[in-house]
Amino acid sequence: MTPDALAIAGAWAATGVGLGMWVWGFAFERHLVRRQRLLDCGMVLVFSAILLRIVAQERPLGVFDWAMVILGPVFIGLSFWRLCRTCEPRA
Repeated sequence: MTPDALAIAGAWAATGVGLGMWVWGFAFERHLVRRQRLLDCGMVLVFSAILLRIVAQERPLGVFDWAMVILGPVFIGLSFWRLCRTCEPRA
């Protein structure tokens, strides 16, 4: 297995975990803060996996790829910021 294939497989696994977090957060989580944290973690996983697949592809970048390259880090940063804002304070 080449490193590229391993990275792509890991990206698909991260996408599956991220989508699972989204589904769990929307369907089953009742606590609002935990729901938001699940959605944010899922968003980070999905967008980072998409960015990894864009970097690992061998074809030229299209319009959607460039949009994801520009907007992906913005969404990841906003999710990390919200995750930091909703963490429990230390004693």
